[in-house]
Order: sequence, then structure tokens, then C-alpha cells
Amino acid sequence: VQLQASGGGLVQAGGSLRLSCAASGRTFSSYAMGWFRQAPGKEREFVAAITWSGGSVYYGHSVKGRFTISRDNTKNTAYLQMNSLKPEDTAVYYCAASNYSPRTSPRTYDYWGRGTQVTVSS
Repeated sequence: VQLQASGGGLVQAGGSLRLSCAASGRTFSSYAMGWFRQAPGKEREFVAAITWSGGSVYYGHSVKGRFTISRDNTKNTAYLQMNSLKPEDTAVYYCAASNYSPRTSPRTYDYWGRGTQVTVSS
């Protein structure tokens, strides 16, 4: 599966953005999906994940209550709605697909898209 993330940009603190991750191929619905982010000089950080059916979702501590992950298997697309953005949310955001149940470690994901930059100004 090939993944393409989009929707990043520059936003003021307190604002919102919605990221999209479009997948090619007809097996999108069989993958768990995850979002990760990486700021300069930092390790890649788990943001959110969702099971293949969308029935279960998971969030990193720093985004819980502000971000929402979802998916539309009819459109082969996963989303990350980001509200109440903070300057510390600034990073390149990546979407990833896993053949297994969603995990927080990036090493458990099999496919990665190119990132999309999110910059939050104070």
C-alpha cells in the first residue's frame, strides 16, 4: 500500500488542522493506521492509531483530548483532526499502515507515507 499525507500548514496556537492520509490499493481496510510526528532533533513520536474497522482508537498522552483519529474505508483515507494546537505540536506528521493491531512503536508499522509539515505559531 502507498500512503500520501496532506493537510499540514501554518496555524496559530489554539487553531485546528485536519490531516488526511490517502492510501492506494484495494486492501486499505485490512490495515491498522497510525499517525506519528517528528520534530527536529527528536525521536519519532506516536500520536494516534486506529484499528482496521475503526472500532478502537489510541492516542499519545500529549494529544489526548485534542486530536481525533478516524478513517473512511470507502475512501481509502485516514484522518487526524487536530484541535487546540500548541507550538509544541510543531513537527512533520507521518501516517503509517500496519498489518497487525495498532501499536505505539513505529517499528511495528509496515508502510509509511511522506510527511506533512505542521507549524504552530505562538
